[in-house]
Amino acid sequence: MFSLQVYCRFLALLVVFITVFSSFLSAESETEPLDSTEADERNVPDDPGVFPEIDPNGYVIYCPCMGRFGNQAEQFLGSLGFKNIPFDEWFRLEAVQQYHRAITAETFMRTLAPKVWPEGKRIGWCWLPPRKDTIDYCNMKEGNPFGPFWDGLGVNFDNHIVYRFSYAETDEWVKEYPPDQYPVIALKGPPASYPVSKNYVPLQQYLQWSEALDAQADNYIQKTFPGEKFVGIHLRNGDDWVNACKRTEPDGVPKLMASPQCLGYDSDKMVTKDICFPTAKAVVSQTKSAVKAVGATVVYVATDKDPMIHQLEEALGEKVRVIHQDPWLVQLDLIILGRADHFIGNCVSSFSAFVARERAVKNKTTSHWNFLHENITFGVSPLT
Repeated sequence: MFSLQVYCRFLALLVVFITVFSSFLSAESETEPLDSTEADERNVPDDPGVFPEIDPNGYVIYCPCMGRFGNQAEQFLGSLGFKNIPFDEWFRLEAVQQYHRAITAETFMRTLAPKVWPEGKRIGWCWLPPRKDTIDYCNMKEGNPFGPFWDGLGVNFDNHIVYRFSYAETDEWVKEYPPDQYPVIALKGPPASYPVSKNYVPLQQYLQWSEALDAQADNYIQKTFPGEKFVGIHLRNGDDWVNACKRTEPDGVPKLMASPQCLGYDSDKMVTKDICFPTAKAVVSQTKSAVKAVGATVVYVATDKDPMIHQLEEALGEKVRVIHQDPWLVQLDLIILGRADHFIGNCVSSFSAFVARERAVKNKTTSHWNFLHENITFGVSPLT
């Protein structure tokens, strides 16, 4: 488990690197990536994150402050559709730049903000419902993580704007808030819904792990189970998850968190408690079947609480090792699960959904606890 010191360090990394990014707002295609000619014409530099000139299309910066990493990743994909881009410590900025122009917020604040977003002219933006009894106010820095996020960038707000548009109305945004008048739109939260919209699921291909994190995952695999086939599984069984799954009682619910990853976006299937919180017996049985099907000698477990080491070892026998790393950075679990010969995830979990999307890009198989795949949302296939 994390010590308090390491946990705080993790939060600091999350704030400084993953959540701190800016991008460009334009009225261009919603989903088409840039080809090489377009990239050249737009003066995209060889050095990721460094732009020699101020972009006339303007910039958007936001705080992805909702939930854990999986939730933030889903909202980031949706934000790409709105034209928001990250980020170089955990991911390859140059990969995101294949889809749209991008610059890290640290670089932006250091090199461009003094010119396009100087102190005294920093406006915060938020959506609020119409009110009659009080004054609209964004409270951009009220609470945690909002305050620490903006403080980390050295940003204080001088004014605020309350908007009523949805994030799907990109043309309206450009018309109402043209970049020559509003060069920077600083949003309180991400311009995207959770879970990720179906249209933006394919954008996962532009979210590629950094060389540094890839190397750490490589090093762990080479030291622990080099060249061995392995099944990766993700277990959500902490107290908060148990409480969340109570929402499915007694007869199930149409949608819950990241459930579209396996149920689909227009399905009439229900999220049941068995899907949300599988029994130990179901986990053991499904894992055992996957191990046999791929000829795995290792089961790699990522979890928020109980890795079920004893139950799995007893069921799988001496020829199969069960490994639980509990890394200091959860992204290492994500990378390793993405490389498994087969992955079993939780249909409701955004952490599992991230792995499933990445594996779909690489044509790797994925299945989910207690769910028979008939309509595979992410283009992955169950183990056969």
